[in-house]
Amino acid sequence: MTESMTGAQSLVRSLEHAGVDVVFGIPGGAILPAYDPLMDSTQVRHILVRHEQGAGHAAEGYAQATGRVGVCMATSGPGATNLVTPIADAYMDSVPIVAITGQVPSASIGTDAFQEADIRGITMPITKHNYLVTDPAQIPRAVAEAFHIAGTGRPGPVLVDIAKDALQAMTTFDWPAQLDLPGYRPVTRPHAKQVREAARMIVEAKRPVLYVGGGVLKARAHAELRRLAELTGIPVTTTLMARGAFPDSHPLHLGMPGMHGSVSAVGALQKSDLLITLGARFDDRVTGRLDSFAPDAKVIHADIDPAEISKNRTADVPIVGDAREVIADLIVALQAEHEAGHVGDYAEWVELLDHMKATYPLGYDKPGDGSLSPQYVIERLGLIAGPEAIYAAGVGQHQMWAAQFVKYEIPGTWLNSGGAGTMGYAVPAAMGAKVGRPDATVWAIDGDGCFQMTNQELATCAINDIPIKVALINNSSLGMVRQWQTLFYESRYSNTDLHSHRIPDFVKLADAYGCHGLRCESPEDVDSTIEKAMGINDAPVVIDFVVHKDAMVWPMVAAGTSNDDIKVARDLAPRWDREE
Repeated sequence: MTESMTGAQSLVRSLEHAGVDVVFGIPGGAILPAYDPLMDSTQVRHILVRHEQGAGHAAEGYAQATGRVGVCMATSGPGATNLVTPIADAYMDSVPIVAITGQVPSASIGTDAFQEADIRGITMPITKHNYLVTDPAQIPRAVAEAFHIAGTGRPGPVLVDIAKDALQAMTTFDWPAQLDLPGYRPVTRPHAKQVREAARMIVEAKRPVLYVGGGVLKARAHAELRRLAELTGIPVTTTLMARGAFPDSHPLHLGMPGMHGSVSAVGALQKSDLLITLGARFDDRVTGRLDSFAPDAKVIHADIDPAEISKNRTADVPIVGDAREVIADLIVALQAEHEAGHVGDYAEWVELLDHMKATYPLGYDKPGDGSLSPQYVIERLGLIAGPEAIYAAGVGQHQMWAAQFVKYEIPGTWLNSGGAGTMGYAVPAAMGAKVGRPDATVWAIDGDGCFQMTNQELATCAINDIPIKVALINNSSLGMVRQWQTLFYESRYSNTDLHSHRIPDFVKLADAYGCHGLRCESPEDVDSTIEKAMGINDAPVVIDFVVHKDAMVWPMVAAGTSNDDIKVARDLAPRWDREE
């Protein structure tokens, strides 16, 4: 006999069938009917956050750390609109999340009812797909489709908006045995002819580079990537979203390309004659001025999203497919080329790049006044916490330093807001990562500006026994904006001083939230303070690292300029070629 239940009960049952174990959310009027049966679920844990933005970023952190679809929930109107930022963030970085929102009763839709917002219309440009459900019988299918769409192909966010009367009405539960989505057929298998052509180009190239993006991590293709690099001896660059896809310690790794990338990675792309682009999208932060990017390079571009191929840079060999399958097939094709006696000779190229890497290593100047260098703090944190830890960064200078000075060896250990650049990401994302991987040590590397946007989630962490650790890089300013003001606005510091060395007292704030607050102001105390934090696991820990405010992120390619104009310090540009 078919069991009768409310739409709200059907929603909870659907989440259970989708394999959900945790939902981050806040109740409110329109979604309230769903919260009653949620109490009875033995499978789905609900974590009550302090702001819907925190729920969305926590779902992202959970998804990035586990590879599973993250879930957040909010009510209608402002509850739903507070999810817009993390939904946009997930869309830009291809993070699989499902957002469940309540909507006003269906008869009131379009009347400007209390707490009404057209969240489906609002999020249409920033979701893979979204739903407005007014018929309770459609809830299971909408949820099933949402999870399938979010987690397959190019991952991304899907929103399911459910009218309150659909949650309250009686229905029967019918989980779909199969999904019929005729307009959604992600291509995962690459075209064999394109792969063979790519292999031919690779063995004929003299200066090839593997330009690796976040799609390689999404496809869990790190092992295949390493085999490809070692089979061919081709140097590797990993973008901001791909840190950890290839071990930093590997001799073929050149580092991160882009606006604040290493000289060797940026130089390799600029001087390459072949870009083997895997799961990357030629983002403006990597290319600099697009018409001057890698001027002599032909392009092999492999991506699961056909819309990305030739969007910014025309591909000579376009390959649509899942990165893992593309790389696996490419390895087979290259082995066939090698057996036929066609082997690429890249020795001179690798020697040049090794020289570049040795001549222009990442580094930083220590403050002359003996104050604390932010780069030193992050470097020591990476060494002490180690490559097994998970690092979630906010946005700004500390994000770039965390990408540069922590050594990433393992996939899934670097979480950040790359495409959207969302301040406030770190603390809730770290919270979600810790929930998804409770046995891992999770550090949020945050700035004092970012931290003050979402630090209320420390209360969520303390109450729910989620012992994240926060390294607060406190330079008392909006550091990256200040850096631009120094370089491009004649040091006119308009509205970038946060006075965070005085207000608030971050140690007292941490204590007030039920966390352990620590402060470190001198280089001599950095190691012992980090080690003390590593030994505290009964509650979250916040370390207020009071650092020098004039530290800058180098190297740097100024916005709108060519990568050839990269500078390793304010007035110092590298020389690409040894013979120069």
